Amino acid sequence: MSSSFLQIPIISWMNIKNIPQRLGTSSVAVFGVACVVGVFIGVLSMATGFQRTMLKGGAEDVAIIMRSGATSEMASGLGYAQAQEISHLPGIVRDGEEPVSSPELYVVVDVTKRTTNTSANVPLRGVLSAAFTVRKNLKIVEGRTFTPGTNELVVGRAVQRQFAQLNVGDKIKFGSTEWTVVGAFEADGGLAESELWCDAKVLQEVYRRGNSFQTIRVKLDGADGMQKLKTGLASNPTFNFSAQLESDYLAEQSKPLTLFIKTIGWPVAILMAIGAIFGAINTMYTSVSTRTREIATLRAIGFGSLPVAISTLVESILLSLIGGVIGAVIVYLLFNGYTVSTLNFSSFSQVVFDFAVTKDLIVQGIWFAVIIGFIGGFFPAIRAANLPIATALREV
Repeated sequence: MSSSFLQIPIISWMNIKNIPQRLGTSSVAVFGVACVVGVFIGVLSMATGFQRTMLKGGAEDVAIIMRSGATSEMASGLGYAQAQEISHLPGIVRDGEEPVSSPELYVVVDVTKRTTNTSANVPLRGVLSAAFTVRKNLKIVEGRTFTPGTNELVVGRAVQRQFAQLNVGDKIKFGSTEWTVVGAFEADGGLAESELWCDAKVLQEVYRRGNSFQTIRVKLDGADGMQKLKTGLASNPTFNFSAQLESDYLAEQSKPLTLFIKTIGWPVAILMAIGAIFGAINTMYTSVSTRTREIATLRAIGFGSLPVAISTLVESILLSLIGGVIGAVIVYLLFNGYTVSTLNFSSFSQVVFDFAVTKDLIVQGIWFAVIIGFIGGFFPAIRAANLPIATALREV
C-alpha cells in the first residue's frame, strides 16, 4: 500500500507534463468549467450585492413603526396626531425635550434611466429635519439639503449615477410639479442612496395626502429601548401599530428578490455544470485513450491500478480547478463593484446596488469546479485502472 501512495505523485506528474500534448481537448474542459463557475459566481454576486445594499441601510438602534399587518412602507399609514403620540412613547432617545423621531411619507415617481432612456419607479421620500438625525450614516456630499417649504430635492448618490436629470442644479417634473435638485447624499452604500428626499409637508400637499405619514423611524434608547417601545404601543388600545428593528425590516424586504435570483441562478448553474461534466468526461476518456500504451507500460513494470486511477482523477480535477480560477478571476474583474438597478418586489421601486464578488462566492465557485472535475474524471479513472495490460500493449 505504501508503494502505491509513492507511485501516485510520479504518475500524476507525468500526466500533468503531458497536458500540452492534449491541449485542444484539455482547453475545451477548462473553458466549459470557466463558463460554469463564471455564471455561478456572477448570478450569486448579484443576490449578494442586493442583499448587502439592503442590510447596510438598517441600523440596530433604529426602529421603524408601521401599521400592524403592513408588509412595506407603502402599505402603511398614520395621521399626524398619532405620529406625535407615538414619538413620545418610552424607549425613544430624546434630544433635550424633543424625541429623536422621523415621521416619513413614501411615494414612487417615474425617472428616466441614463443608459436605456426608459422610465423606472424611484422612491421619493418626504422627511422632516429629524430624518438626518435618526440616520447617522447619511451625509450631504454635494450641494446642500433642501429648504423646508420648497420644491427642492436631495438625491442619493447611487440613484444619481443611474438616472437622468438628477445632477445638482437640474430641474425634474413628477406629474405637473417641477422640482429642483439642490444636493446629493451618501449613506455608506445603503438603501437610502436609491432614494430622492424632499420636505414631507410639500410632498403631502403635492400628492394630496393631508397631514398624514406612512412610517416613523425612531432612535432607540439603550438595549431595552425596543422592549419599552413595544410595551408602550401595546398599552394603548387605540394604536394599531407595530415596531420592528430597521435592520430586521430591511432584511425581510431583501428576501423575495434574493430568493428569486438564487432560484434562477442555481438551476442555470447546475444545467451548465452537467454540460461541463460531460465535457470533462470526454476530455479524460480522450486522455486515457491517447495514453493507453503508456498506462499499460506503467502497469507492466509494476505500477498499480489505484495510482493510475487516482492520477487520472488528479488531472481532471486540476483542469477543472484551472477553469474555475479563470472563471472566478474574469467575473471578479468584470463584475465586482458593477452598478445596476433592479426592481425591489416589496416596494415596486428601483434599488441601485453593486455586484459583490465576495471571497465566499469565489471559494464556492472553486469547490463547484473541483466537484465537476471529480465527477468528470471518475469513470475515465475506472477505465484507466481496468485497462487490460496485454491488450493495451498491442495497441498502436
